[in-house]
Amino acid sequence: MSAAQRLGEARELLAEHPVVDGHNDLPWALREQVRYDLDRRDIAADQSDHLHTDLPRLRAGGVGAQFWSVYVRSDYAGDEAVSATLEQIDLVDQMIARYPADLVRALTADDMEAARAEGRIASLMGAEGGHCVNNSLATLRALHRLGVRYMTLTHNDTIDWADSATDEPRHGGLSGFGREVVREMNRVGMLVDLSHVAATTMRDALAVSAAPVIFSHSSARAICDHPRNIPDDVLALLPANGGVAMATFVPKFILPEAVAWTLAADENLRAHGFHHLDTTPEAMALHRAFETERPRPVATAATVADHLDHMREVAGVDHIGIGGDYDGTAFTPAGLDDVAGYPNLIAELLARGWSRADLAKLTWSNAVRALRDAEAVARELTAARGPSNVVLQP
Repeated sequence: MSAAQRLGEARELLAEHPVVDGHNDLPWALREQVRYDLDRRDIAADQSDHLHTDLPRLRAGGVGAQFWSVYVRSDYAGDEAVSATLEQIDLVDQMIARYPADLVRALTADDMEAARAEGRIASLMGAEGGHCVNNSLATLRALHRLGVRYMTLTHNDTIDWADSATDEPRHGGLSGFGREVVREMNRVGMLVDLSHVAATTMRDALAVSAAPVIFSHSSARAICDHPRNIPDDVLALLPANGGVAMATFVPKFILPEAVAWTLAADENLRAHGFHHLDTTPEAMALHRAFETERPRPVATAATVADHLDHMREVAGVDHIGIGGDYDGTAFTPAGLDDVAGYPNLIAELLARGWSRADLAKLTWSNAVRALRDAEAVARELTAARGPSNVVLQP
């Protein structure tokens, strides 16, 4: 089969089994660039000069469900973090209301299937970083009522009850309150997302969780030894848990050669007064100037496929998915430049001998099943006990 034929087959497969993408930071990008003004960033039109994501490219990429990240930076704290998260949720609601022919609100696995049948993109939300609930289980429940269907336990910084992968540990994983957070997430039906957390936190959460966990945007540490990735012993725990590890496309997490380059590029941003996660035009201009002087190692769709091959071998094909992290990263792999690129990844996997049945699990079925199973656990737990009012002890 030629490359063109494989790409055609990939598009045909995605028409039937579209991508459930675990993580897209478009809401934060819209906050940073235009303060949520959708007239200035109308995603019904091509926004490739500004964003990785718009509706035409989501359609071209074969995306059928998107977990929109309602992320706020981890230097936001307390009520400021909660308020900023609510603003992010409001933006997703605005998008769904503005583009009803393309986007539809999804709260359940059944909603996802209904959206697929209608040819619309199921829009779910994931909160990135437990700092956004300000140590309050009531706030956690409120976010769930507003439509948030997963929470990443930490972002880049260790919080009062969970250790992050990229900060100094304080708890040896989860604290006692952190374990209660996981139990309450199980009870309400919010998926526990273990991207960004320390490996000790991953293991603690898997030991506590009665429902499937996810990694919304993490890849294999055995392929690229970065703390944001998943160790093999954790991947091997997913079959018993029912969870799903969703491979990310962020070059510094998937290509070993890109790790040192990105650290230097981030330091260049900070030296010029920018946050290292800034992707505004001004920050990207600095990145481009840096890249001119020091060429960037470039990942490809094959790089991502290497991770997926390994994750399938260790966790099994029923426990893997895709979480690109578009609009949350300054750089993307060649061939996966934006959300239109998913067919290139599927074509690469077809070339490696992946079956259509296995690809359908990767793109659609695994993520839908994980949410459905979490819903079933929540029904059992809510019948058995009421809301937790445990508070974090000083």
